[in-house]
Amino acid sequence: MEDSIEVILQDYGRALPTTRPHPVLSACTGALLTGLYGVWSMFAMPGFRKIPWNLKVPYLPSSKDQTLNTMKLLKGRTGRLADLGSGDGRLVFAASSAGFECTGFEINSILLSYARSKAQWTGVSSSKATFVKKDFWKTDLSKYNNVTAFLAPGVMDALGEKLMKELPDDARVIACRFPFPNWPHQLSSGTGLDQTWAYDMSTVRSSLRDVSSVVMK
Repeated sequence: MEDSIEVILQDYGRALPTTRPHPVLSACTGALLTGLYGVWSMFAMPGFRKIPWNLKVPYLPSSKDQTLNTMKLLKGRTGRLADLGSGDGRLVFAASSAGFECTGFEINSILLSYARSKAQWTGVSSSKATFVKKDFWKTDLSKYNNVTAFLAPGVMDALGEKLMKELPDDARVIACRFPFPNWPHQLSSGTGLDQTWAYDMSTVRSSLRDVSSVVMK
């Protein structure tokens, strides 16, 4: 986003004539850009700088269809669920209503406060939905047998390596919009931007072992 602001500023400089701009126009444009940056910063910046640059993912809420597709892929499952980057908590609330014991990991203080407040307003028990201000990259996820993630393409390889090391064989991982590049999926639901993929860890591990053995031969 910071790079996008710089591009906007550069484009603005090229679009206007080289003569001295009108002071009112300059003031209005500056106020607009500052306001846009400020609004974005409220949601993306709190805690954002604590994450390594290559693992940063800006906040983008799940759509209603994406949430429904995720729940379809969790049908018939039970146990503990971790939502990685839970945002405003919409997926955690949907999963908790289906009987899962959910933990939403979120480093954005504003989104975290909103999700916690909503849980309190709607009477959702903390045993069903908990929101924690923790970096999931630095958290052991081995106690969860269900994991959901709506992140970004650039971090899916790193996330896959982490989950391979930590999750039990009976765990299921749901990737929203961006699939794991080298994992075989069991199921998928939806299309386009709302598509989700389900991965069973036992099958993923078995498949990757087979691929490794073939490569070694």
